[in-house]
Parts: sequence; C-alpha cells; structure tokens
Amino acid sequence: MDEEKPIILTAQGSFSAGGKTLKAEGTYDPSHALDPAGQTKHVDHAYVFYQAPKDARPNALVFLHGAGQSGAAWETTPDGREGFQTIFLRKGYKVFLMDQPGRGRAASVLTSASVEPKPDEALWFDIFRFGHYPERFPGVQIPEGEEAADQLWRRVTPDTRTFDAELVSDTLSAAIDRAGPSVIVTHSQGAGAGWRAAMKNDNVRGIIALEPGVGFLFPDDDVPDPLISTSPFGALKAEGVDPRDFHKLTEIPILMIFGDNIPDDMTRWGGEDNWRVRRMEAENMAEEINRQGGDARVIRLPDVGIHGNTHFPFEDLNNREIADLMEDWMIEKELDR
Repeated sequence: MDEEKPIILTAQGSFSAGGKTLKAEGTYDPSHALDPAGQTKHVDHAYVFYQAPKDARPNALVFLHGAGQSGAAWETTPDGREGFQTIFLRKGYKVFLMDQPGRGRAASVLTSASVEPKPDEALWFDIFRFGHYPERFPGVQIPEGEEAADQLWRRVTPDTRTFDAELVSDTLSAAIDRAGPSVIVTHSQGAGAGWRAAMKNDNVRGIIALEPGVGFLFPDDDVPDPLISTSPFGALKAEGVDPRDFHKLTEIPILMIFGDNIPDDMTRWGGEDNWRVRRMEAENMAEEINRQGGDARVIRLPDVGIHGNTHFPFEDLNNREIADLMEDWMIEKELDR
C-alpha cells in the first residue's frame, strides 16, 4: 500500500454525541453574570471526528479508545507512522473517532473527578506488556526510542469524571445514529461500552474488540464467579444483563483480539496476569454467545503467526498486519459491503 498516495475525502468534520444539559434554578441576571442562576451547562457528551473517503464502503468504522486514551490513539503511531484512522481510510471505510465523556475533547462533565499528576508510568509499562520495567520483552513490537516513548506517554489523558460504561454506551449509540450502519472497534476499557451500544442500536453490524479489558457481559442469571489474579487491579468481575439484551450480541459477528506475552497459568508478574484473566473472560463470554447461536471469535495473535504485540496493536510496528487481519474478518463476515 502506497502511503504517499493522496486520500480523496468527500466529507470531514466533527460533532458532539449524546449528553445532558444542566440548568441552575432561578432567573439569569446579566448584571450578576457570574451567578449561575438561570444558566445552562452542556455536559456528559462525546466528541466525534469523522472522515469519509471517495466511494466509501457502506459500513462505517466507529472507534472507541481505552482507559487513559482519547480518539488521538487511532490517528498516528508514536513513531509517526499511519494509524488506523488513515489505514482504514485507504481501505475505503468511513472512520469515526470518539472521545468518551470526561476524556480528551469531551471533558465537560456533570460530576467531576480529581485530576492529579501521579507518577505511574512504570505500572502501565508492565500492564501494557511492553516488558518488565524498564526492560522490554524480546521482539516486542511497540516502537523504540526516546521520541516514540515521549509521544506515547504524552497522549495519555486524564479522566474528568468517573468512568460510566452505561453513559459511554449511550453516547457511542448516539454517534452511531449519525454514522449509520457501523462496525464498532473498541480498545481495552472501551469494550464494555461497545457491547452495551450494540444492545441499544440496530445500526451496529459487528464489533471488533482489541484486547477487551472490562465490562464482560453475561446473562444476569448465569454470571461466572470473579477470576482471581495477581494483577494490581485485583480479581476480575463479570457483569450481568437481562438475557434478552445479551441475546442481541448473538445477532452480530464479534471478533476479540489479544496479543503476546499473556500466560495461560497464574504468574507473579501482575502485568501479564492481568491479561491472563481478561483473555480468559473474553473466551468465556464468546463461548456463551456461541452457545446461544451467536458468532463470536477470540484470536490469540501468536496462534495465527503474528508475534510481539502489546496492549496497543494499532500502534505496534506491525499495525498494518493487524489492520489486514481485521479487514479479512470483515470480508469473511460480509461487513465490507
């Protein structure tokens, strides 16, 4: 694929999706403009940036980031290569990049959270499976070098509100209302909101979850026990939903993708063990979907000959190979047309 070839766009823009409007009691007095009485505040919405290439495929791709990230995660890799935004534009897909409420360009919220500059990047180095801080795993695909590392850590974005999967799924569903028929692409924390949006919106045609990390759903009469882990975040708890809502996940194809350095057995290394239980729960959830007649698949990238991937396969050095894998699956499921 020629990265130098121009991309012809037929549409580009941004919009806010969903949200609430707060109104203070009383009557606005312009002579006391600093008094909130009678004034409004628009909050808890998502921000969405979109682009549509010439002769776009009918299904859009709506991207939702993970924890500590924003829509910028999909744009350009830390070392300056094309990210999924541009890669999938070249493949002919409309792309919608969302910042969830309380993150990035959607920071105006109803209930605020404390934002403190706590040094924690060694923790995340291990959680993201770059290696055992400060040493990288052999063959790991995350870009190397001081500049790439600086760019990667500086795109981490704080929360201005407590994460609320129900709220995020509402705004994601509102974004899909604008995007039309769509495949949701989530990363990590975004997975739970992705499942819930699919249960709310008939325009969702499929889901690709890259390393889903939280919000694993099961019928509320069959929720599995928590999975014990040495992760610094403790045991992983699944969530229950109405069986009728869960059944909606059986009506669309779902793909979950996990990278390298995830053990099958419990380990003292919390960063890896964190993902052992999350991959296990993803496989449990896929099994439940398939047991009810659905079409869910979990891919372990090393099992299909793709090696060295971290928690950020869309930023790893082989991100084009990951994008091709995703596209092959969409073609197989006829989501490309």
